[in-house]
Amino acid sequence: MLLNQINGPLDLKGLTVAQLEQLAEEIRQFLIEKLSVTGGHLAPNLGVVELTLAMHYLFNSPDDKFIFDVGHQSYVHKILTGRKDQFDTLRKYKGLCGFVKRSESEHDVWEAGHSSTSLSAAMGMALSRDLKGGSNRVVAVIGDGALTGGMALEALNHIGHEKRNMMVILNDNEMSIAPNVGALHHYLGKIRTDRHYQKAKDELQHLLNKIPAIGGKLAKTAERFKDSLKYLLVSGILFEQFGLTYLGPVDGHDMEGLLEILKQADSVPGPVLVHVLTIKGKGYQPAEADSHKWHGASPYKIESGQMVKAVGPPMYTKIFGDMLIELAEKDERIVAITPAMPGGSGLMEFAEKFPNRMIDVGIAEQHAATLSAAMAMEGLKPVYAVYSTFLQRAYDQVVHDICRQNANVVFAIDRAGFVGPDGETHQGVYDIAFLRHVPNLVLMMPKDENELRRMMKTSILYDEGPIAIRYPRINGVGVELEADPQPIPIGTWETIRPGDTYAILALGPMVEVAEQAAEQLKREGLSAEVINARFIKPLDEAMLLRLADEGKKILVLEESSELGGFGSAVLEFYSQRNIFDVQVKIVGVPDLFVEHGSIAQQREEVGLTAERAANELRGMLPRIMKRATGQS
Repeated sequence: MLLNQINGPLDLKGLTVAQLEQLAEEIRQFLIEKLSVTGGHLAPNLGVVELTLAMHYLFNSPDDKFIFDVGHQSYVHKILTGRKDQFDTLRKYKGLCGFVKRSESEHDVWEAGHSSTSLSAAMGMALSRDLKGGSNRVVAVIGDGALTGGMALEALNHIGHEKRNMMVILNDNEMSIAPNVGALHHYLGKIRTDRHYQKAKDELQHLLNKIPAIGGKLAKTAERFKDSLKYLLVSGILFEQFGLTYLGPVDGHDMEGLLEILKQADSVPGPVLVHVLTIKGKGYQPAEADSHKWHGASPYKIESGQMVKAVGPPMYTKIFGDMLIELAEKDERIVAITPAMPGGSGLMEFAEKFPNRMIDVGIAEQHAATLSAAMAMEGLKPVYAVYSTFLQRAYDQVVHDICRQNANVVFAIDRAGFVGPDGETHQGVYDIAFLRHVPNLVLMMPKDENELRRMMKTSILYDEGPIAIRYPRINGVGVELEADPQPIPIGTWETIRPGDTYAILALGPMVEVAEQAAEQLKREGLSAEVINARFIKPLDEAMLLRLADEGKKILVLEESSELGGFGSAVLEFYSQRNIFDVQVKIVGVPDLFVEHGSIAQQREEVGLTAERAANELRGMLPRIMKRATGQS
């Protein structure tokens, strides 16, 4: 096998085109076999095999900088840069990362788990190169889905202005995770389907040369001629007007054609965009047929394409999607809004049932937030379904457009807490810290799937401003679902287990951990009250005052940042009321980025375990009581 002989990019340089094509098929088979065991981003990587081979064949990484947008299409890059023997550890604890990771290899020059950053990074590297007097290439690979992100368009504007030597490769597979939406997507579609794009471009070139590159005249001219001259079918005119030389489109699975166009692009001065058409899931029929399902695959059987699913209760995401349908059937104000994650957010069935009330804005979290605010002000009930890690991207809009104007938006914050194999770029452990201090916002988290349904009912009935529910990327605990879940009074906690000496305030999945810790202490004759602190904001002030009056020693358990998190809110509450004789200990996520692995391993790493909780409570005992109970 040729693949066995490839241990770095230099091993590609002497291969023929035919050998590169053979190597492409071997890499595809390698990925299909390895990911059937580990799971991972199969479809995106099957689509970029030839493209990645061509880049490493022609250019010289790491001197030449390859910047992958998002990074989940970088598996082929990892294989070609000496990491193929580590693929059995892909996305496992202490193993190979599923994204580009600078600490893994000198060939990984930019890390990203969120989209639309590659062009800004490439511009920064090109400027740095020129300031230092260098001559290396800078190549950004961005998908058509990521190109809809506002940051990418900001970068394009700057790239066209600066005119630095750099290459943008547009990997156009008509998909990000879900099918792409929006005007830019349709524009690229016209380029894909126009067989006569070059002829049209040549015929109109003399006209376009007379049009100023920027300004209102261009828009007026486009409007005047678009019907008769098929203006938007002129290949790449949008990118040309941004100031980039446009080349393509080219078949991304034609090795010879790819090599030719990349050589041509390398000879063009200034910024150049190469439009490459690829098939997501290329070479594996199940992934080609349903690239959405196979974007991020769990382990599967190669022959049948059947994924190996864990048995157990449904995931919180599924509970959310089903309950939203129930609520929408009774309330026509409800609309669902998602930034390109209808499947991941559990909204596919909602979209089928209410197509006019399902709004996918593409990779545009900021736009989705402001859109939600405006729809709320017009009397609708927008439910903004977004991953915790992606909500970070819309922070200003949350503060300025939603909370400041007290817009009645419902935030459905999925993937709150640890997320497992996706790792540090996707951990949902920061949203409490960046949300709870914003005025007007109610923030809550359920202990189980039935309570999630109750919180959704609460949020739809709530009409006093923005309200947010955060829930984890795990299966529910298996409780019975009430047929008619009732709303929960805002700001009220519940005691799950009574106790005398201690009180454990726990959020979400940590309630179960708290109960396990309390059971350990019970066997030692120690009594701990377990409280489901389901409202992060507002706090249950009456309960906090009761705990202080009873002299309880308080432990806060949260799968979120200790700095500025729920525990900080508890400490602030007592400080503001001059209550200084209450012991409060916080166990959460410390000041570090937690890498990929299973959620259980991530909790173990930071000490979010029953054993740690019990030990922390034992440590809060006065020394004389420790001796009496046999504690050291």
